[in-house]
Amino acid sequence: MIRPEEVYRIGRIGKAHGVKGEVTLLFDDDIFDRVDADYLVLEVDGILVPFFIEEYRFRSDTTALMKFEDIDTQERARELTNCDVYFPRDLTPLDDEDELRWSFFVGFDIIDAKTSKTVGTIARVDDQTVNVLFELEDGTLVPAAEELITAVDQEGKTITIALPEGLLDL
Repeated sequence: MIRPEEVYRIGRIGKAHGVKGEVTLLFDDDIFDRVDADYLVLEVDGILVPFFIEEYRFRSDTTALMKFEDIDTQERARELTNCDVYFPRDLTPLDDEDELRWSFFVGFDIIDAKTSKTVGTIARVDDQTVNVLFELEDGTLVPAAEELITAVDQEGKTITIALPEGLLDL
C-alpha cells in the first residue's frame, strides 16, 4: 500500500481525451518526463493507486495527454477525472538541485532556525510568482527563498528556515 508520505503531488487529471482512454494531465512538475518512471500514483476514492504509463505527449508546458495501461475506453478514462496525481519520492533524484522542484517539499515540517521550533507542515507551494511561498496547513505563508533555507533533512522531512523577523506574528 502506498502511503501519503511516499509521494508528492505533481498535478491533477482533467477530462478524458478521445475514445481510446487518454486523459489530460494538468501538471505543476514535469518530473515524470525528466526521470525514468514507469508509473504515476493517482488518488482514487481516497486511495493512492499506481497507474503504469503506456505513453504521453505534451500539449503545453503544463498539460500532457497521458495514456495509462489498461485504461482503453473513454468511460474508463472519465473515471479518473479530477484525480490528484502524485510522484513517488523514492524515484526523485536528490543529487541534482536542478531536478528538484518546490512541490517535492509538500509534507515537510518547517523549523524556525532561530528557535528550533516547528512552525508547521507544508500543505501547498505557491510558485505562480517569482516569490515562491510555502503554504502551511494552517494557512500561514512562508517564503521559500533559497537564501533563507539553512538546512534540509530529507530523511526527517524537515526544512530549517531563517524566518524573517515578525513573520509569524502577522
